[in-house]
Amino acid sequence: MSQHPNPSQARPTDSAPSAPQPTPADIRRWRQYLADERAEAAVYRDLAQNRDGEERAILLALAEAEGRHEAHWLTLLGDHAQKSRPASLRSQFLGFLARHFGSVFVLALAQRAEGRSPYALDPNATDAMAADEQIHEEVVRGLATRGRNRLAGTFRAAVFGANDGLVSNLSLVVGMAASGVASGVVLLSGVAGLLAGAMSMAAGEFVSVRSQRELLAATRPTQITLAAAPKLDIEHNELMLVYLARGMSHEAAAHRVAERMGLLSCDCDPSLSLQPEVPEAEDQHEAVGTAWGAALSSFCFFASGAVVPILPFLFGLTGVAALVVAAVLVGLALLATGGIVGLLSGTSPLTRGLRQLGIGLGAAAVTYVLGLAFGTVVG
Repeated sequence: MSQHPNPSQARPTDSAPSAPQPTPADIRRWRQYLADERAEAAVYRDLAQNRDGEERAILLALAEAEGRHEAHWLTLLGDHAQKSRPASLRSQFLGFLARHFGSVFVLALAQRAEGRSPYALDPNATDAMAADEQIHEEVVRGLATRGRNRLAGTFRAAVFGANDGLVSNLSLVVGMAASGVASGVVLLSGVAGLLAGAMSMAAGEFVSVRSQRELLAATRPTQITLAAAPKLDIEHNELMLVYLARGMSHEAAAHRVAERMGLLSCDCDPSLSLQPEVPEAEDQHEAVGTAWGAALSSFCFFASGAVVPILPFLFGLTGVAALVVAAVLVGLALLATGGIVGLLSGTSPLTRGLRQLGIGLGAAAVTYVLGLAFGTVVG
């Protein structure tokens, strides 16, 4: 939907969307809108096939709304609708991803596409259609958020580990090269940096996840109230303090104490029976994961980034040529990781990619200058 609207025409009402004597530019634009609406509806239907329950219903409702927009452009085009146009490259790419992957990337891209709809400025689109597109962006944002939460931990580890490997090892390599040491020493330093950094990342992630799981385990209620309750003094029991400490209101805590002490023959108010001893199901959006799994993934992610700066040296390049190739390879990798972050966050992939590139090459440039200074002093 990248065509520019013609502001000289009046916006039709929802009940009368006809436009007399359309210009050739109008017809081309409407055909493009029609093709894109059809493609976007297909994207939502394809995504719905991989979902169930509420998410499936929401995606099908979005597809139905796109169908209403399609009908609007069909009405305006009339006989001109017989000659169709291909959907935009963006819509075709979305459709490909939805059919073959159905991942959060599709929803993130769809969110961005809905946010850039031109209907608010197009005089031939109704006010309802423009409002639909604004609401669709928020709906897709909500659906994409669910997916982002599901992969938040893994994605954070991947991006952080890979970028850390890219930047730290590039900085190490260029710093050593700038100091004037032989290329073999630079390569050895790069390999050592890869192994040391990957092991450090793995150890840190292992300790972090293990500690987090231990903290969570320490906060979960135990079953001690079930065993101790029958033996407590009814007049001076401290079971009330247990439930108050868990955050219950005084009324709910008193009700729960009466249940545990066997003073209630029935549960007269089910809303007060919170059953705190029953472990809550783990939230899949906030799953911590295993310590060993986190350590292994961090090792691999860091190593995958750290190996890039030493590839030119592994293939026999030396001197300035090796540094230039290493910087180019790392720059491309930083652009890729930054672009992925931008896609998943619903923002500009180019902006995020350039930000990652600037940070990474900036750190390497500073290290290079320090390496030159160190080499001059030592020499």
